[in-house]
Amino acid sequence: MTPTPQLSLGLLLTAAAGFADVIGFIELNGHFTSFMSGNTTQLGDALATGAWPVTLLAASLVALFFLGSVAGSLLAIMAGPRWGASAVTGLVLVCFAATMVLAFAGFVPSQFMLILAAGAGAQNAILPSTGSVRLGTTFVTGTLFMAGHDLARALRGLAPPWRWAQHALVWASLLLGGLLGAWGYGLAGVNALLVPGAVYLGFLVAFVLRRPARIIP
Repeated sequence: MTPTPQLSLGLLLTAAAGFADVIGFIELNGHFTSFMSGNTTQLGDALATGAWPVTLLAASLVALFFLGSVAGSLLAIMAGPRWGASAVTGLVLVCFAATMVLAFAGFVPSQFMLILAAGAGAQNAILPSTGSVRLGTTFVTGTLFMAGHDLARALRGLAPPWRWAQHALVWASLLLGGLLGAWGYGLAGVNALLVPGAVYLGFLVAFVLRRPARIIP
């Protein structure tokens, strides 16, 4: 089982990712900044039909997410267990800030949302795996499978009876973040990205002030 404090951190980060991703989904008319399975299937369809603008956008989102995940993972490795979470969170904040600057400068969503996709890729390196649940991720397909897998094992007495619920909570946190993000976008448009940006800023301050080595085992 994943310890409750670490699980709570992961749930908040995943909710922030859901909040940001739904804004990207609306701005990009059905493309995603963190759900690369969806972008990849759209890329395959666009290649088959010769829809080259869609091909370019989907491929760019996948590429930037991948590069963000590489950059975030490298930062986590180079900064070590003490400062890795702070460094990666700082990178995610930089991506959010760059996204907002480009949006205010008049760039189109298919350009400024690419930076947000890089930040989504990097976010997955903020928290290491602790216990049975992957923490703070920006996607939950595998998490939803693990909920079903652990429930099946629990029914046969092969896993703790409620471990599957931790996976389900991660899924629910992404759903809640998406719901709040949609409401926020309806009120403030792309400016609603300031909300998850504030969450990441709070994490960065907490990681720096509360000795990361004690927060992240």
